[in-house]
Amino acid sequence: MKRLSPISLFVALSVFSVQGWAETVVPMKGQSSQQTQADITDCHNIAASQSASTTAAPPAGGRLKGAAVGAAAGAAGAEVRGRQHDEFYDRANDDTKQDYRQNQAKGTAAAGAVVGGARQRQERRAQQKTSAATSSTAYSSCLQGKGYQVNP
Repeated sequence: MKRLSPISLFVALSVFSVQGWAETVVPMKGQSSQQTQADITDCHNIAASQSASTTAAPPAGGRLKGAAVGAAAGAAGAEVRGRQHDEFYDRANDDTKQDYRQNQAKGTAAAGAVVGGARQRQERRAQQKTSAATSSTAYSSCLQGKGYQVNP
C-alpha cells in the first residue's frame, strides 16, 4: 500500500477544505457542461462581489473602549466605596484617596479591556457568519435564476 507524503497530504487536505459551495447543481433547461461551468463561475463571482460590498468595516477599538469604560467605573466605584466609610475616608489625606481611586481604576480598566476585546471578537464572528450566509444565498439565487436546480 502506498503512503501519502506529508506534502501530498497537505495538498489534498487544502483542496478539500477550500471554502466553497458544496451544492449539487442540476441543469433544468438542457445546458451543456461548458455552459454550466461558465454559469457556476459567473454566479460565484457575483456572490463574492456582493458579499464583499455588503461587508462593513470590522468593529474597531473594542479593547480601548472597554478599558475607558472600566477605568471610569473603577474610579467611580472607588469613590463610592470610600464614601461608605466616611469617618475613615475623610481622615485619609487627598494623595491616599487619589492612589486608592487610581488603583481601582487600573484594575477595572484591565477587566474592561478584556471584556471589550471579547465583544469585538463576538461581533466579528457574527459578521463573518452573516456574510457567508448572504454569499451562499446570492450564489444559489443566481444559479436558480439561470435555470438550475441547486441541491444542498
